[in-house]
Amino acid sequence: MATTVAVVLAGGRGTRLYPASTAETPKQLRAFADDRSLLARTVDRAGAVADHVYVLMRAAYADRVSEHAPDAEPLVEPEPKDTGPALIYAAHEVAARHDDPVLVNLPSDHHMGDGYAAALTRAAAIARDTAGLVTLGVRPTRPATGYGYIEPGERHGDYHAVATFAEKPDAEAAARYCEQGYLWNAGVFAWTPDALLEAARANGLGGFLDALAANPVDAFADVAPVSIDYAVMEDAENAFVLPADFAWDDLGAWDAFERVLAGDTDADGNARLGETLAVDCEDCVLAAGADDHVAAVGVSGLVVATYDGRTVVVPEEDAQRVREVVAALD
Repeated sequence: MATTVAVVLAGGRGTRLYPASTAETPKQLRAFADDRSLLARTVDRAGAVADHVYVLMRAAYADRVSEHAPDAEPLVEPEPKDTGPALIYAAHEVAARHDDPVLVNLPSDHHMGDGYAAALTRAAAIARDTAGLVTLGVRPTRPATGYGYIEPGERHGDYHAVATFAEKPDAEAAARYCEQGYLWNAGVFAWTPDALLEAARANGLGGFLDALAANPVDAFADVAPVSIDYAVMEDAENAFVLPADFAWDDLGAWDAFERVLAGDTDADGNARLGETLAVDCEDCVLAAGADDHVAAVGVSGLVVATYDGRTVVVPEEDAQRVREVVAALD
């Protein structure tokens, strides 16, 4: 039988979720809405569709995988160089360990609602049948400026060839993309190792592939950081997109929790995580770590987050700018 292997990407620092996410404890190892970490929840999703699950992460976090996902196997990337080298390395390693696998690749910091398993299973089948590079395209629910977009091209049953990838747009372009039927680029992919490695070589990464076979550490030392979209997908002639209708969000910044917890906000629209108190507040995100407490009075539209004695306060509409705090601290 065909083998499906899931690769969970868990190597990022998550700078936009500071102070919950730090170099010492990145967001994928944190629990937010319940007592299970983002990594544990993602590995559960991966295990629902895959025969084997790997967690791709930095060496500094590898020993902690078993705490959160005892049934998953750590796969250590030699150096953080963005998703392009990371996913190519994962395909190289998985191909050496499994016979004729198809890979499903999931970020560790996403929210996925009911229906994700059917979509991931279908994406894996398309990847195997077409020897193509398959990405999930989520149907937009709003003109978001924080996501990339995909324009569907020629239709092939329930999936499409990719016409174009579009970078994160301004508000006007995002509205236009939604009207024109573009899909959110969810960063969830399916392919066989051969398909990805052949596409990488065709797009000028042959030197990196040859170096991987000789010494992965040296290969990563010499390669430039690049996303998988730039490295492979945008120029691939066999890129396909499968429209997905399940609820989805990227838990990359604090404002996402107001959307994800929409059904669990208080009467004034405040999304509250941990021990928090809201007095005469509305439409805020209040978050506190296990040993912390947050209180807010008479404010609206703010994020107030305290973890391990560190606090950030930012207008919710500027939640993406929290990364600037981490840059300044660095």
